Amino acid sequence: MNNHGNRQPDNTVNLAERFAFSEKFNQLFTDGMALVEESATYLDGPGRQAAKSLPKAAIVLYGTESMRLTTRLMQLASWLLLQRAAKEGEMTPEQFREEKQKVKLETLPVSTVNSDWEMLPREFVALVTRSLTLQNRITSIDEEVYAQSKSRPPEENPVRQQLDLLSTALGMKLN
Repeated sequence: MNNHGNRQPDNTVNLAERFAFSEKFNQLFTDGMALVEESATYLDGPGRQAAKSLPKAAIVLYGTESMRLTTRLMQLASWLLLQRAAKEGEMTPEQFREEKQKVKLETLPVSTVNSDWEMLPREFVALVTRSLTLQNRITSIDEEVYAQSKSRPPEENPVRQQLDLLSTALGMKLN
């Protein structure tokens, strides 16, 4: 608001839009989708064969972690594809917000690589580790880029709030 009560144009930088058009996003998209493809190929081929020769104690861990890997990668791929669709103008901002709510990054399955993992195939462990790295990258970016929409309304000015607090404390009007 200006001194006359009129609303001034919003000159804030849209971080989501800036990110979507960045080279950083293009590389993240390429890396993420390649990991999805590589994991699917492994789980359908060499991973299936490797699982048959695992000790009984490792079979349950492999099965559980395979499901977690698949779930994690599908959510991450959904996030990447959604970002790309928005970037390409394939959806309206309203459609984007609606679809974004369906991608639940905060509920992604957690995997803790520990000594039991020594029984699992190295290639599988490497895929899980890479998926966790991708998850950390995407959730960090998502928090950074979309936190602005969850924060205070744009009308609230933190400098103005501090001046108002000082004004109240000092008992005088500050401009």
